[in-house]
Amino acid sequence: MSTTTLGALLYGFFEHDLKTQKGVRAATIKSYRDALRLFLLFVARERKVQLSTLHPEDLTAVRVRQFLTFLEQERHNQVHSRNQRLAALKTFFNFLATQAPEHFVEAEAVMGIPVKRSPPPATVFLVREEMQGLFTVLPTTGPLALRDRALLLFLYNTGARAQEVADLRQGHLELDRRRVRLHGKGDKWRLCPLWEETVRLLELLMQPRTDAAADSAVFISQRGQALTRFGIYKIVRRHTRGLDKRGQDGRPVSISPHVLRHSAAVGLLEAGVDVNVIRAWLGHVSLETTNRYAEITIAMKAAAMQACEPSTGTPAVEAGFPTRRRWRDDAALLEWLQSL
Repeated sequence: MSTTTLGALLYGFFEHDLKTQKGVRAATIKSYRDALRLFLLFVARERKVQLSTLHPEDLTAVRVRQFLTFLEQERHNQVHSRNQRLAALKTFFNFLATQAPEHFVEAEAVMGIPVKRSPPPATVFLVREEMQGLFTVLPTTGPLALRDRALLLFLYNTGARAQEVADLRQGHLELDRRRVRLHGKGDKWRLCPLWEETVRLLELLMQPRTDAAADSAVFISQRGQALTRFGIYKIVRRHTRGLDKRGQDGRPVSISPHVLRHSAAVGLLEAGVDVNVIRAWLGHVSLETTNRYAEITIAMKAAAMQACEPSTGTPAVEAGFPTRRRWRDDAALLEWLQSL
């Protein structure tokens, strides 16, 4: 049996490896925390023991595979979520092998678990007319009207991710130069231009806080706290309930900050902006990701062309081819994980 306790390994993984050594962002740490928490609870349930009594030997590749099945069949997680959990577990098992070499074989087996493939989800977006309609009906009075309007316009203008907006600080704004610095994935920064109306709304929003520090959040709650990613989702959802779309499977898709990100990308393409510029604008690592939007606009053009195709009366012609801490109880360990 390993001489290193599971609690000590978890502490070293989150506090030393992820935070200190790798400088992983808070959002990623929370995602890993949730994955490990679910996995540990699952293993404890399967072994019919208290979570605090688990040992590193209890964490096996077989358990990981069972856990992935549990996520899909009992928690009804989508493939994307399942793969995210697997990625977190692989990172932890890799750390486990470096700290306790006796677990190397088991860790290697976990590394060999393949990512599950699935068709990419349909890219849902709002066209320009829908966005204009949204801003027409947004509230113009009330304590949060200005903040919400500025937030929605900022999301549409920049195509920023919800987490990037949650991390936005006053020192990142360069309103005199009509641009903003966004802190994106991979700890990368990018500059994004701002529309005149976006600048105007942000200036109005900042007026009561002219003496605020540069590291003060741009978008705050009624209590003066920085909006979280989930808070931003709730605001977008509240103002877009009547704009829900339907996915390829016919099920309704809620409008989210990421839908506004898609909308910004499609709008840029329709305006003739080069795909490489859009890639830099959105902070995409891979050009393949940006090319999805190009395919969308081509499909839109094809649909428009088909709609205006004249009837020539030509008869149909048949085609010639087919178209180190001690954890004394469950609560202590779970409470620490939750605090990350």
